[in-house]
This record gives sequence, structure tokens and C-alpha cells, in this order.
Amino acid sequence: MWKEKLGNYLIDISKYVLTGVVISTLFKDFGDYKFFVYGVGVLFSASTLVTGLFLIKLSKLKEDK
Repeated sequence: MWKEKLGNYLIDISKYVLTGVVISTLFKDFGDYKFFVYGVGVLFSASTLVTGLFLIKLSKLKEDK
């Protein structure tokens, strides 16, 4: 049960980080670091999304047993 809740939480964090990266680059000019900010934001967002989905799937597999 806690794995599914943590998975949902990580998916939400992934969405918030991705939204924050896009919005922050719209309001502030990062100059040469713009692609670095996008890269780090997308990488972090993708990693939390994959971890969240993995935890949800692991929780579902354990419930089926």
C-alpha cells in the first residue's frame, strides 16, 4: 500500500518539476544555461516518473499474489 502511495507522490513531483522548469524559463532568461536547465529538469522529472511507475507496478504485483 505504501509503495502505491509513494509512486503516486513521485508522479506528482515529476509533473510539478516539469511544469516549474517550463514556467521558470518563460519568465527568466537563463542565457547559455537554458538547455542545461531543460536537461536537468527533464532528466529529474523522467527519473521520478519512472520510479513512481515502478513502485506502483511493484505494489500491484504484490497484491495479485
